[in-house]
Amino acid sequence: MSEDAKVQGPASYFPSIEKKYGQPITYWLNLLQTVNGKKHMEMVNLLKAEHGLGHGHANALVAYYLDTAKIVPN
Repeated sequence: MSEDAKVQGPASYFPSIEKKYGQPITYWLNLLQTVNGKKHMEMVNLLKAEHGLGHGHANALVAYYLDTAKIVPN
């Protein structure tokens, strides 16, 4: 992939998530790992209710987390 390739999908939200909420993406992914096994929207709602994330940012984090959890063995 070239350096000019634009990040797409859920990861495209990461810079704004880090800037707005002041935590690195690894913080949010580790948090999601603690509730692994919940449904997608349950995880989104947790991020929104308990951590004040907007729906788009929460959804992007959960989608990325669930997608990477499929390819990374536990």
